[in-house]
Amino acid sequence: MTDPVLELTGISKAFGPVQANKNISLRVMPGTIHGIIGENGAGKSTLMSILYGFYKADSGAIRIKGREVQITDSQAAIAAGIGMVFQHFKLVENFTVLENVVLGAEDGRLLRPSLAKARAELKALAEDYGLNVDPDAVIEEIGVGMQQRVEILKALYRRAEILILDEPTGVLTPAEADQLFRILARLREEGKTVILITHKLREIMEITDTVSVMRRGEMTATVKTAETSPERLAELMVGRKVLLQVDKVPAKPGKAMLEVENLKVTDSKGVERLKGVSLEVRAGEILGIAGVAGNGQSELLEVLGGMRAGRGKVRVEGAEIDLTGRHSNGQTRRARGIAHVPEDRQREGLIMDFFAWENVAFGYHHSAAYNRGLFMDNAALQADTAAKMERFDVRPPNPWLTAKNFSGGNQQKIVVAREIEQGPKILLVGQPTRGVDIGAIEFIHKQIVALRDQGAAILLVSVELDEIMSLSDRIAVMFDGRIMGERMPQDTTVQELGLLMAGMNGKAA
Repeated sequence: MTDPVLELTGISKAFGPVQANKNISLRVMPGTIHGIIGENGAGKSTLMSILYGFYKADSGAIRIKGREVQITDSQAAIAAGIGMVFQHFKLVENFTVLENVVLGAEDGRLLRPSLAKARAELKALAEDYGLNVDPDAVIEEIGVGMQQRVEILKALYRRAEILILDEPTGVLTPAEADQLFRILARLREEGKTVILITHKLREIMEITDTVSVMRRGEMTATVKTAETSPERLAELMVGRKVLLQVDKVPAKPGKAMLEVENLKVTDSKGVERLKGVSLEVRAGEILGIAGVAGNGQSELLEVLGGMRAGRGKVRVEGAEIDLTGRHSNGQTRRARGIAHVPEDRQREGLIMDFFAWENVAFGYHHSAAYNRGLFMDNAALQADTAAKMERFDVRPPNPWLTAKNFSGGNQQKIVVAREIEQGPKILLVGQPTRGVDIGAIEFIHKQIVALRDQGAAILLVSVELDEIMSLSDRIAVMFDGRIMGERMPQDTTVQELGLLMAGMNGKAA
């Protein structure tokens, strides 16, 4: 019987009173893709950070190929043959691909020989693993799919035999994700071992050989992927049965709440990003916007949310709103009953160094509930935040933690709670479940549907076609800054939407 390439025994790690990992044991076999799933805050990333030397375990042992190793920092992890690709890439954006690969792995004081050596090795790695990328391309000028390839190349250039990927498809389109899976399969064929951290059960079932489940800091199960099911894995993750499809009654649309007419946007480089978009969202319905990222969906949300200037007409309950993009526009929109869950929670939804209770106040700090005379009522705001955390199952439920100390899914819950709990007339929501685990996805979907059923008009933007299909009452597809067509979910297919997303008429040949 083959011995494990990696073995963890009795790993525990606490941060103050929070026990992130509790006596975890794990065996990973060589030449396999081993999935690790669990809710946000289950301890997955902490465990991998221990393996990569970012944290030191309080107790336990790590063995690689049967030999116990001490991983004190990332250099020790690299020396042990471990590479890691983080969810948020660690690249220098104004460096080239080649410079990023060499950075920290130079052979001496003279850079030219290192670059020449790396160029030759990158060519060989690209051929071996299907990781083609221009070595002279500047990082900020290539897409996220290519940037991820650079991160994988960095690890392989440093002779990684065990490659850890943390939520690798969180920023990828479906096509880019499929390409990544082909690369991972190629790595497995060449004898590399891959540890895949993800919350997406479809990915687990499609690409992994074995899957381990974590819950509340403990390893609860390890099973062969071929011998389990998405429903069973979801139950193991959250400790209860999980509804994998959105449960909702048919919509009962009312009056038009949001009307967009011939909306155009030109970016700072003079490129037209929106080319005459027109749409309507009615009370009590969810209009889903499908499309590959970068086709104008972000600009649409930003204009409607008051973050960017646009040209055309936008009406809320029949009255036009300002499209100049002035600083006060976001506040004005909130006063009109518009709430906005932005696509990027860390850049646009939160201030990462501020407390959770401070983040809950953003955009609503003028609310009478949070003010007492001339001063903000911090005690009331903190109590309100604690109540929101309890209702939205934010973990840990501590208003005094800074936003950066919550997992990505719990950060998302804070943003969603802040916006939905204001009872808006119109909700703009971008990528509501990006980087969120299955239990939290179910919860967030329920909150969005409940808001719809209360009569709100909801504009949903998501690159997840499954999410668009299951949540939306109507679907509009965007391509190259235009609406390509509109469909009813029950009358269309993923294939038809995919053609529209590619700029075709949606009818298969």
